Amino acid sequence: MSLLVIGTLALDTIETPFGKKEYTLGGSATFISTTASYFTHNTRLVGIVGSDFPKEEIEFLKSKNIDISGLEISKDKKTFHWHGVYSHDMNVRESITTELNAFETFDPVISDKFKKSEYVCIGNADPSLQKKIILQLGKPKLLMIDTMNFWIEGKPKELNETLKLADIIVVNDSEARLISGENNLIIAAHKIMKIGPKILIIKKGEHGALLITKDLIFSVPAFPLETVFDPTGAGDTFAGGFMGWLDKTDDLSTENLKLAIVFGSVMASLCVEKFSLEGIRNLTNDVIMKRFYEFRNLTQFENVKL
Repeated sequence: MSLLVIGTLALDTIETPFGKKEYTLGGSATFISTTASYFTHNTRLVGIVGSDFPKEEIEFLKSKNIDISGLEISKDKKTFHWHGVYSHDMNVRESITTELNAFETFDPVISDKFKKSEYVCIGNADPSLQKKIILQLGKPKLLMIDTMNFWIEGKPKELNETLKLADIIVVNDSEARLISGENNLIIAAHKIMKIGPKILIIKKGEHGALLITKDLIFSVPAFPLETVFDPTGAGDTFAGGFMGWLDKTDDLSTENLKLAIVFGSVMASLCVEKFSLEGIRNLTNDVIMKRFYEFRNLTQFENVKL
């Protein structure tokens, strides 16, 4: 199979209670594609960077067998840069600087090869751009999009048009409520699915995540960690694990969707243990599966009779 990933590649400045990292590797496409590469060996990346993007990081992406033929390099602009500061409990962050730079004029033309990708994951972006990308594609087996409050509030009509074209959307609990106008997450999910998506993933931070379809509600807990160093990229890492597993198995059954959301949670839990991409930069299958079994043990129990 093949997984097409479209989104940002960034150089982030991140401040948490555990320290500060300047111009470190980030961006939705970076986290999604890197994570997916541990499951599928046919990850395809579309994005744009500036002349300041480190060559060693391009080599890193290549080392993960990620096809970067869709990566543009702007000669006269810098790479997308975000500077964020997290509160002590990591639940609140303040955006100090958001410099779109090369991404401001990003208008990708998807190659004929990439158009035929079976699975597609489009990171958070202007819904008009997301729609423009989707309309270039063939008919993937599963197409996921991400969004955020900025677009939900600023471009609701455009987002609705894009949702009609998506098979699955991943949002956090506040975003689900904002899109739907409903406080109850189950009601919110079903209202959103009436717009278009067949599957909804609602991330609830330290309270785990929900996978909701027409006939299924499945909850997976967040992994209890002693220390969270950096939440940046956790949601994109989750998406990469989820879509990477589905591309690897090419199985959209209910039981496999459950496994996919667990693997998404596994990878996100590994990501947040270190700054930037360092938590998932050089993983082994043994490390991933050890965390998977630890996840399973969180909720595994025996049948009993009263």
